[in-house]
Amino acid sequence: MKDVPAEVYFECPDCDDITLHEVLKGKMGKNSMDATLKCTECSLIRTTTVHFAKEIEIKVIISDGPESISMLMTAEDDDLLKVGDEFNMDDGRLLKISSLELSGGRRVKSARATEITTVWAIDFELINVKVSINDDRTTHSKMIQSSPDEEFTIGNILSFDDMDCLIHSIKIKGKMLRRGSAEARDITRIYGKFRKRTYAVLDLENDVVYDDVPEDDF
Repeated sequence: MKDVPAEVYFECPDCDDITLHEVLKGKMGKNSMDATLKCTECSLIRTTTVHFAKEIEIKVIISDGPESISMLMTAEDDDLLKVGDEFNMDDGRLLKISSLELSGGRRVKSARATEITTVWAIDFELINVKVSINDDRTTHSKMIQSSPDEEFTIGNILSFDDMDCLIHSIKIKGKMLRRGSAEARDITRIYGKFRKRTYAVLDLENDVVYDDVPEDDF
């Protein structure tokens, strides 16, 4: 049987919020505890039953490019899972839910953990960010690989193998940014203006390095 915890987070009727409670006395059951609690915010003391969530295992199918692997994830029975949620597996890898499957193969956008037979997820350690670069004649499509929390900022320079570009706008879901920053996980596409690449040139005679010689001068 589990030991009686010293503290629990529980709803306090006086605070009208979930607060930290000191457990003055308690008796453990299978997934609950009959206890006398003292709210650490308002000092209300009362006797009540605390129900603990039960941990369950759910099959996860992880897509990483053309390959898929099957693993088990741990969730609490009252967890609400949603498409788009991010979570870490026990091995530390970051995943993003792409679909939830219920009994009978039905796919849904959200469900309680106890209803779900399979979580479909994608590896979210690195994601591809689309970039469109305009050079006044044509638009070049590029791709940047980044971590989900990497920020991209209007006015910054992006460098590719064959060109650089100045970020002038960033499209996120339902909005176009003309200033500020956005994390890679929220970005639909980055728009940039072609910028001539510069190269450092060493003047051997005077031992001077020039950093702003444009590409066209070579």
